[in-house]
Amino acid sequence: MKKNQLRKVTLAVSACLLASVGHGALAATAVEETLVTGLRDRLASAGRLQDVIQKTEVLDSTLIDARQALNLSQAIQHQPGVRVSNECSMCGAKRVMLNGMRGEHTTILVDGLPVHTMISGFYALDALATTGIDRIEIARGAGASLIAPEAIGGTVNVVTRDAQSNYLEADISAGQHGYQALQAYATGVSADARTGLTLIAQYDTHDQTDGDNNGVSEKPFQENSSLSARLSHDINDHNNVQLRVARVNSEVFGGPVLGDVVHSIGSALASYDGVESEQLFEGGNVNNRFIGKPWETLEWVDTTREEAYLKWLTEFSDTLSAEFAWSYADHTQDSFYEGIDYYAENTMNYYRGAFDWLWHPQHLLTFGVDHRSETLRSKTEALQDVENFISDSFDYDTYGFFLQNTWTPALPMEISAVLRVDRVQADFIDPAKPGVEIEQTFIAPRLDARFFHTPAITSRLSIGKGYRAPLSFFESEHGILDAEMGYLIDVDKLEESLSTNYALSYEGEKLDATFSVAYTSLNNLASLEHTEEGVPVLSQLSEKASVTTADLVLGYQITDYWGARFSFENFDYDDAFKASYAIAPIEQRITLGTEFQWHKFSLNMDAVWYASRNLAEYGYEGFDDEAELIAKPLKAPSYALVNFKAAWAFSDDFSVYAGANNVFNYSQVRKSGSPLMYLRGYDVAYIYGPMDSREFYTGVKWSF
Repeated sequence: MKKNQLRKVTLAVSACLLASVGHGALAATAVEETLVTGLRDRLASAGRLQDVIQKTEVLDSTLIDARQALNLSQAIQHQPGVRVSNECSMCGAKRVMLNGMRGEHTTILVDGLPVHTMISGFYALDALATTGIDRIEIARGAGASLIAPEAIGGTVNVVTRDAQSNYLEADISAGQHGYQALQAYATGVSADARTGLTLIAQYDTHDQTDGDNNGVSEKPFQENSSLSARLSHDINDHNNVQLRVARVNSEVFGGPVLGDVVHSIGSALASYDGVESEQLFEGGNVNNRFIGKPWETLEWVDTTREEAYLKWLTEFSDTLSAEFAWSYADHTQDSFYEGIDYYAENTMNYYRGAFDWLWHPQHLLTFGVDHRSETLRSKTEALQDVENFISDSFDYDTYGFFLQNTWTPALPMEISAVLRVDRVQADFIDPAKPGVEIEQTFIAPRLDARFFHTPAITSRLSIGKGYRAPLSFFESEHGILDAEMGYLIDVDKLEESLSTNYALSYEGEKLDATFSVAYTSLNNLASLEHTEEGVPVLSQLSEKASVTTADLVLGYQITDYWGARFSFENFDYDDAFKASYAIAPIEQRITLGTEFQWHKFSLNMDAVWYASRNLAEYGYEGFDDEAELIAKPLKAPSYALVNFKAAWAFSDDFSVYAGANNVFNYSQVRKSGSPLMYLRGYDVAYIYGPMDSREFYTGVKWSF
């Protein structure tokens, strides 16, 4: 299976590379340094394509490569204010959480457009390839509400690398635990420099890990492949169009260890007979050998995501420009959760028209409309005859109008005032849930301000409102293990947030420093509850929930060859928010990093320390044994992780590298306990530490 998939991707990569140097409009007899500097670049350099007032952290391709990050979650997991949470030891579902919010409060954008559906955020992050990425922009809190008011926590914008020259790059790496990766991208530019094409391909895979050798994995097998193409064309000096298409495939298999408990994924799925074993583990203890049937711990998720967007940027005059855009995503998922099957197709169409009008030398007006239409259709044979069962299939539509005035007076200050008005309709379409659950008009104002105290010291302040329709349910819990009871839906309001962010920055010749603090409060926060009979219910909290975060980030250039970075973060959650988390979040984190480059040698190293936590505050309760006599720990110990990557460049076009993740091999299962547990039944989510084992890798990179 792996070999066939790798062969397919290899052929696709070869086709991409050949296409970029073949015949046609983009053909070239040699690799040339023809640079594209068209309409989009002119407007960007004039400050008319991005809002620079709000606080936005940028992670560039150099650091992504230095961390050997193959996917989005690996790239940003140690960024300030970002937490990538592992929500399940079986399927490895990841959630990107910003400013202490939950994963569903983060919006993922690609080139400024939404191409992720609501359930894509649960199983798509480890498949979102970093090959061909120019940078990742992280806007926390209210700063992104102009185009994404539902991003209560913030937005993560993945920016594709522009085609600025004829160029080929390939990267092959391999390591422990079955780690393999093949990355390639090619760019081509037409002779008149008006057309640029970017082709990207990536394949990566990783085997299961079973740190306590009980036959049940703590990290799943995963195989990802992605292909994308992006075309940019300047029709003339005043019009540019962009088209991007992509296809992503991902297969995740966790639970019974392949080659130990079961021979293949197919045989594990075929083992389902609906009859539960008397015992899952020897002696009824999760630390002992697994003796149940493979399907009883099996979690398998197979996803396919197709994406597309089309943009048209036009300049009417020196003071008026507009961008019209459409994006599309279709996420298809087939999955099996320990006896519960779940199939879903989640489709989204998004339309936006926006105008930038410099109506006064000190005022830039941005205004426009957008529309998002999303549907989810799911089915499950295991639950269709359960009495207390409501399908999570939904229809979701929003119609929005936005207006932003950016004022840049002669004083050392810039102010941006934003107003969004959205009409939101969310409807669970199951006949057992008649009527429209949410039909509401939401007004989301926002204010951004930047003040220059001195040329080196700057303050930024953002205050704004946001909303989210609480539609994700089954997948937000990555398959509910007590779902055999059915599940119910009891939501009728939008989640509403008020967010305040302040940042003070210093930019010196050698030292950069930023201190920031953020406070977010939420009303109507979605929460998973249970009826007296034990049936899961998607409900909403009656009390307000809030999170306060503070962080200090420092960067210092010690010499021309050596730099260092430091960050300290603190997260303070109120009791309502603590009760809403499925997995205990981080409370304090310190990150130390260094990069060294001398002639042909480069080294990047990160050390990350996590403070201990009281798990009882997050509702943790569980036992190692079925008799519920051996309680699991209620204190998560502090721990540190160290990663490094070293590279040697033999030339400008060829380099080799080696590195390791989790150098000291710290994992929860080895040091303090299994994520498996018993509490009125078997569960898999007693997670409070990393599940990864130490992993050494090596690779080569070359370009043409």
